[in-house]
Amino acid sequence: MRHTHPHWWQRPWVRYGALITLLALSGLVILALVREETGTQGFLVGLGLAVLPVPLLLAAFRWLDRVQPGPWRNLLFSFAWGACAAALIAIVANSFATQWIATATADPDGADTLGATVIAPVVEESAKAAAVLLVFLFRRRDFTGIVDGVVIAGVTATGFAFTENILYLGTAFGTDQLTGDTGIASVTAATFFVRIVMSPFAHPLFTVLTGIGFGIAALRPDRRAAPRVLLPLTGLLLAMGMHALWNGSSTLGDLGFLAVYAAFMVPAFGLLTWLVIWTRQRELRTVRTELPPYVAAGWLSPSEPYALGSMRARRIARQYARRYGGKPAARAVTRYEAYATSLAFLRHRARHGRAGADFAVRERELLGELWNRHELARPALEHAARITAPPPVMPPPMPWAPYGPAPTRPPHPHPHPHPHPHPHPQAPYAAPAPYQPQPHPQPQPQPQPYHGYNPYRS
Repeated sequence: MRHTHPHWWQRPWVRYGALITLLALSGLVILALVREETGTQGFLVGLGLAVLPVPLLLAAFRWLDRVQPGPWRNLLFSFAWGACAAALIAIVANSFATQWIATATADPDGADTLGATVIAPVVEESAKAAAVLLVFLFRRRDFTGIVDGVVIAGVTATGFAFTENILYLGTAFGTDQLTGDTGIASVTAATFFVRIVMSPFAHPLFTVLTGIGFGIAALRPDRRAAPRVLLPLTGLLLAMGMHALWNGSSTLGDLGFLAVYAAFMVPAFGLLTWLVIWTRQRELRTVRTELPPYVAAGWLSPSEPYALGSMRARRIARQYARRYGGKPAARAVTRYEAYATSLAFLRHRARHGRAGADFAVRERELLGELWNRHELARPALEHAARITAPPPVMPPPMPWAPYGPAPTRPPHPHPHPHPHPHPHPQAPYAAPAPYQPQPHPQPQPQPQPYHGYNPYRS
């Protein structure tokens, strides 16, 4: 039997090398273009101001992805694509289209307005959506739902906004140098307030709509091509529409801009934030629901599904492992939590008919990874489950015990055996004893963390 080897261009290292080279060249070209547009001093000022919201946005998207953290290489690729490749495509395409419209219509002002409200949203959102598409196609195992789409799209848009803010802030600084404006009245301060303070989430908000479309497509059980194409395309069109609305609001004056910001941008941001957090809580419920069968099979302890389905319990488990086992134990617990979550999602997809042909192989692989780390992770998770378990619900104390049904006496065979119903006078019934209040049940003591035994002691 002949073994066929993949061609040289199909090898992973060749594809990775080509991708890294493409991103590096795009970064060098975009760096030269922005520096030429803003000057060296303007570039440095724009870079220093544009980097301020980046850590906050990345931390927010990473927090959303804590249930099933994606690989760092996907996030690095997404940010690099947005900052380098997508920004380069947008600058070149927008400039070419705007110049062509200005030449064809002999109206430079109208060309700028048309380019900002029509051309820029189409070009920029398509360039950013390419990163989400690449991860969806070539990292399908890491792209399992809405949260993954939101994270990849948001990180890509964060990189794009970073480069674009350098250009805008650097240009504003150059304008202030020519006019001599400084302080709050300067163009740089106004640009900083609008782009960094008021709307750092603008580009991520647009592209997240595309990511949601890809995420819903990843959740669909069928393999038909039409829904898997129409859902991401619908998200992309919504992203373009919101982007066009945002860019067009700048032509309506200050009041029009603030009206669009308050009526559309803020509610849309709040709605999408609620949707993503709700999806994250739904993922935690999926973990708690899908893992109990592995408890019955002996792969997990009875307390692990609850601990793995709670972010607070996960954090306590990692802290416990770090306290008694050091960083290696904490890393083992972190990997254990990630593999257990992947196993729960894999089983969830299988129950809904969305698991691939390699379901059994992948399940055995994840179970093996869990078993290799269970001696380090299980004590920490059981400790976290004891700490975070809800207290038992005690019934409220009652002032008296409820009485049962009244006893019934069988009828006498002879209703009146004697001439008088009561031939002998009976003593009157004794008065019932006064009610004595019963002591209330004492609350049960809560389980306390046990520190006497170190499970990680060698």
